[in-house]
Amino acid sequence: MKAFWKILKRYVAPYRGYVGGSVVLNILSAIFNVFSFSLLIPILQILFNISDVHYEFIPWHKGMPFNEISNNAYYYVAQYIAQYGQSHVLLMLCLVFIAIVLVKVACYFGAAAVMVPIRTGVVKDLRMEIYRKILSLPLGFFSQERKGDIIARISGDVQEVETSITSTIEMLIKNPILIVIYLFVLFRMSWQLTLFVIIFAPLMIGIISFTGRKLKADSAEAQKYWSDTMSQVEETLGGLRIIKAFRAEKRMDARFGGVTEDMRRKNTQVAVRQASAHPVSEFLGSAMIAIVLWFGGTLILGEKAVIDAPSFMAYMAILYSIIQPIKDLSKAAYGIPKGLASMERIDVILQAENPIREAEHPSPLDGFRESIRFEGVSFRYEGGRQVLSNIDLEIPKGKTIAIVGASGAGKSTLVDLIPRFFEPTAGRITIDGTDIRDVRVSDLRALMGNVNQDPILFNDTLFGNISFGKQGATREEVEAAARIAGAHDFILEKEEGYDTNIGDRGVKLSGGQRQRISIARAILKNPPILILDEATASLDTESERSVQEALEKLMAGRTTIAIAHRLSTIKHADEIIVLHEGRIVERGTHEELLTLGGYYRKLHDMQAL
Repeated sequence: MKAFWKILKRYVAPYRGYVGGSVVLNILSAIFNVFSFSLLIPILQILFNISDVHYEFIPWHKGMPFNEISNNAYYYVAQYIAQYGQSHVLLMLCLVFIAIVLVKVACYFGAAAVMVPIRTGVVKDLRMEIYRKILSLPLGFFSQERKGDIIARISGDVQEVETSITSTIEMLIKNPILIVIYLFVLFRMSWQLTLFVIIFAPLMIGIISFTGRKLKADSAEAQKYWSDTMSQVEETLGGLRIIKAFRAEKRMDARFGGVTEDMRRKNTQVAVRQASAHPVSEFLGSAMIAIVLWFGGTLILGEKAVIDAPSFMAYMAILYSIIQPIKDLSKAAYGIPKGLASMERIDVILQAENPIREAEHPSPLDGFRESIRFEGVSFRYEGGRQVLSNIDLEIPKGKTIAIVGASGAGKSTLVDLIPRFFEPTAGRITIDGTDIRDVRVSDLRALMGNVNQDPILFNDTLFGNISFGKQGATREEVEAAARIAGAHDFILEKEEGYDTNIGDRGVKLSGGQRQRISIARAILKNPPILILDEATASLDTESERSVQEALEKLMAGRTTIAIAHRLSTIKHADEIIVLHEGRIVERGTHEELLTLGGYYRKLHDMQAL
């Protein structure tokens, strides 16, 4: 339960006002419920004409005990019976009973209503915390996690927390209040009977606790199967073209069927255990009622009865009312472990460490004036091979530096270190002599614009995608950027122009159009440093020509770092860096490297063929 209280402290604390309101209303509901049951005693006495007790009025005084208050109430009832008759008083008592029950249910409804903002608020806060954490984590975290698994945690696991934990908060506030107040009244009515009842409580709690521990283990495994299912759905949607091309529908169907069958089997176990909560608590409660009936009956039938028959019936009514809160607590005991299992999976994301740390006292970075320098930079992925080794490189302002090499040589990793998508494992990178770890990440990335091989676009309008990098961009600024990128004409051909939605990842556009929208986005941001990651590699010859023209306009007057496979696109670079197995093996202009006759010449000749 320690983990559960930590969750409440983390997420329920901002809503403590609602909790206080619920506590007050639940206390009132319990008090009025006790009053309604107390009215049963004079009603039963009138109905069965069994009261031969003579009540004496006790003067009202401060701190008057409950039994003296009850005595005076029964005194007034006896006086009214003598004055107005039994039938008239019975009608009055029934009307009072209805009024008290009406107030009780109103308090009960109010207590439930004020808990709704807590449930909805906690779920919203939890989803926002996960989303913000996802945005803050480095790219390396997501290379080790499946996208479908992360989606499952922010959807299914959060939903389970809502169902299993936040829905139990109301029960955990209401039921202890009811149980404490009812037990107090029961002790006042007959401490012997109540003490006898309490003996059975540890047995019930022990059975529920054991089953709850088993349920948590099963729930954790069930949520893992849910993640596997979501991961496979995500993979299927992303690879549908290949699945159809290789006629692998049956294979994927069998694979998905295996995962869903495992999830069905585990969910069945969880559901059966959870379904046992009500029958188990029902049986234990009924057994307790039967035993109390026997024990109470012996007290009434004995020579020295400690409780009369009407009081015993009222006692049993209150005792039966205490059974439901105990049942609800048992449901919470079954439900909370499921939510805790989901919360543990969510905490894998929330408690993930971010190696990209902000400097405590960041140095100002308000522009780019001289150069970017790599000084003895090395990098390896956690638990992986060495990707870069001892890189020394200077990128002067206004120059175009091209990086070439075979796949896996470390080109993309090298440029990803500049905006601090990853941290070097050795060495340092400086901008104008300042270590990039000593400046704010936001200031650093504000200097840079990216155009990637696979344009990353959003399910938004063309205007929204182009203006993505500049908040508050005007229509004129967006159109100007689109004209430079060669995108304005095809945008106007769309029925809704710049307000056209381009679908998921820009699926409604061609490859060349997507890339030009990506270039327009970078143009609008107007960054002093431009990173091109094989920006034309996936395009056909005609599209490549138009995109290359747009890129040349974008590169004009900027410091450009271009990764390229097609050497023809970087022939005019000021310097070409040749990477091989994470090391710089050659560097120079296009002509110098051809004359050198080394690794670059080999790549050039292979592409010429």
